[in-house]
Amino acid sequence: MSKINGIYAASVSILDENLKLDINKTIRHAENLIKSGCHGVVIFGSTGQSQLISLEEKFELIQNISKSIFKDKFIIGTGLNSLQDTISLIKISNSYNFNNFLIMPPAYYMYEDKDVIRFYIKLIEKLSNCKIILYNFEKLSGYKFSKESVEKLVSLFPENIIGVKDSSYNLFEHLKLKNFSILPGSELKLLKGLEIGCSGIITATCNVTASLSRKVYDDFFNQKEQLYNDKLCNVRLAFDKFNLISGLHTLLSEKDDSFKNMLPPLDLLNDINKKKLLDDLKKLNFNY
Repeated sequence: MSKINGIYAASVSILDENLKLDINKTIRHAENLIKSGCHGVVIFGSTGQSQLISLEEKFELIQNISKSIFKDKFIIGTGLNSLQDTISLIKISNSYNFNNFLIMPPAYYMYEDKDVIRFYIKLIEKLSNCKIILYNFEKLSGYKFSKESVEKLVSLFPENIIGVKDSSYNLFEHLKLKNFSILPGSELKLLKGLEIGCSGIITATCNVTASLSRKVYDDFFNQKEQLYNDKLCNVRLAFDKFNLISGLHTLLSEKDDSFKNMLPPLDLLNDINKKKLLDDLKKLNFNY
């Protein structure tokens, strides 16, 4: 089992004026995040509007991102409810030598631990080359992984289930699994997570906090005084007052109008909330 460590951005997707995925700009943005300090990037997570983007567009981006010099630093999210579509997306990704995936259980339907375990069993039965980071995000999927369900999946598939992104925050303090990546979904949990043995973070706001997050991460391992964590946490708290995707696109669109394009029902922050976010970030002397 291979561990994934470090600062990972859940990258945004960039759309054109017709609300089609802009392949080149989306890839360029992801590459710039790595250049800014991220150890890697998740493509097509919830921050990337994955649930709203077509399979055809996903296939096209995967084909093109396979040519990136940072190819080995990308994790592919699926963002699909359909088991068969998820299998198809992974097989296409495998054909371009992508093997690491962030996979959330299906949304909408109510189910228990035994049902989600069955979902991953059926998934892995069809795939020979698949390393999975479980995506624990109850607000989006309606399901929250239990400690026991993760432990069961790892015991069944130790070569396939390699980590968890914990955005529900019920796991990162309690899971103790050898060679298993535990990655909380917020900069607020970065330093505490590292102190208790977590592997890093996968977060939406690393689209703008990449360099700041990397400083906190590096200073921890270099045993230096933490001079940047308070600012990092305060930036995250500023975004947490709003829908994260809307807030990020609103800030990023200040420099590039392409970020104004969002798939319904998502939209930019209204003028009042935009002013509140920008004012809060200005008070923190935050520049990305």
